[in-house]
Amino acid sequence: MTKRYDGLALLSGGLDSLLAIKVLQDQGLDILGLHFTTPFFGKPWLQDEWLSEYGIESINIDISKDYVRMMVDGPAHGFGKWLNPCVDCKIMMLRKAAALLDEHGAKFLVSGEVIGQRPMSQRRDALSTILNEAGVQDRLLRPLCAKSMKETVVEKEGLVDRERLLGFKGRSRKPQLELAEHYGFTKIPSPAGGCVLAESESSARFIRLMQAKALPTPADFRLSQTGRQCWAGPLWLAMGRKKADNNRLEKLVGDGDILLRTVGFPGPVAILRPTDDGHPSAEDVRDAAAFTASYSTKARRHFEETGEPVTVSAASGDHVEELRVIPSRVTPLGWAEPSPDEVKPWKDERKQAEEAQ
Repeated sequence: MTKRYDGLALLSGGLDSLLAIKVLQDQGLDILGLHFTTPFFGKPWLQDEWLSEYGIESINIDISKDYVRMMVDGPAHGFGKWLNPCVDCKIMMLRKAAALLDEHGAKFLVSGEVIGQRPMSQRRDALSTILNEAGVQDRLLRPLCAKSMKETVVEKEGLVDRERLLGFKGRSRKPQLELAEHYGFTKIPSPAGGCVLAESESSARFIRLMQAKALPTPADFRLSQTGRQCWAGPLWLAMGRKKADNNRLEKLVGDGDILLRTVGFPGPVAILRPTDDGHPSAEDVRDAAAFTASYSTKARRHFEETGEPVTVSAASGDHVEELRVIPSRVTPLGWAEPSPDEVKPWKDERKQAEEAQ
C-alpha cells in the first residue's frame, strides 16, 4: 500500500523548502517532498541526499511538457527580469501537488515561500494570486511566514499548531541560517533556486529557440543548454565545450539530427538540429563541419602546418558521410552565439503583440 502522509511539500532543494518541512516534522507531522523537474530546473539526483542529510522523503515529478507549453504560450502573469515565469510556475506546481493529495492520504500542501523575499512571486499580492489561481485556499500552508500572514484554514482546523510556526519576512537570510544551525544542517544550499530561466545567457538561448521553432520540445530546451550554442539564421548548431558536453550531446541526438565529429583529432561533438525553417542543405552541413573542426586545436594546427583539409564525419541515423573541410571560425554562414541583449527587445515585442490582440 502507498504510505500515507499528513502533508505534501513543494521541495526545490533550496534552504527555504527544506526548513519548511523540518518545522512541520518538529510537530510530529509526516511530510512528503514533491520535487518537480523541467528542462529548466530540478535536481533529482539529490533525492538520496535529502533523505540522509535532512531526513526528508521525496518523490520526483516531471512536468516538462506542461511547463514548455506554458513557456511557449506565454505565462499569464508575465516574465521576471529574464524569462522566469515565477508566478505561473508556482501556480502550476501547486495545482499538480493538489491533485496528488488523495493518492497520498494528505490533508494539506506546504510551500517554503517567505513574504517579501522575492520581488516577483513573494509579494503579498502575488502570494494571494498564487493561492487563489491554484485553487488551494483551504489547503496551503507557508510555515516560514505563517505568523506574518492571516491564519489559514489548515491552522484553523488544527492540522498544525500555529504557535509553532514562524513569521519570517523580507529579503534577509539571517533567520533561515539561524534555523538551519538549530536543526544541525551541515550543508547549506545556495540561496539561488537553480532555475536557468532567471539567467541572462540561458534566456538568450531559449528565445532564439522559440523564434526558430513554433513548438519546441523539452528535448530541444535540454539541447539548448548543452555546450556552445551557435546559430546562422534558422540553422542551429550545439557544440561541446568539454568532454562532459560531448558525452551529453551523444545522448541527446534525435531523429533528423546530424551528428558532427572531427575524425582523427580530439575535439567537440556537435549536433546540427533542424528547425521550422532551418533544414540544412549539403552545403550547410559542410559549413557547420568546418566550423566545428575549427574548435579542435590539433585539427586546426594540422591544417596550418600541412595545408591539408581535415575529415569530419556527419552522421544522420544510419547514414554516415565523411567530409573533407578546412577548419574555420569564419564561414559563409557566419555562426554566432545568442546575446542577452536580444532578451529585452523580444519581451517588449511579445508584450506589444499581446496588448494588440
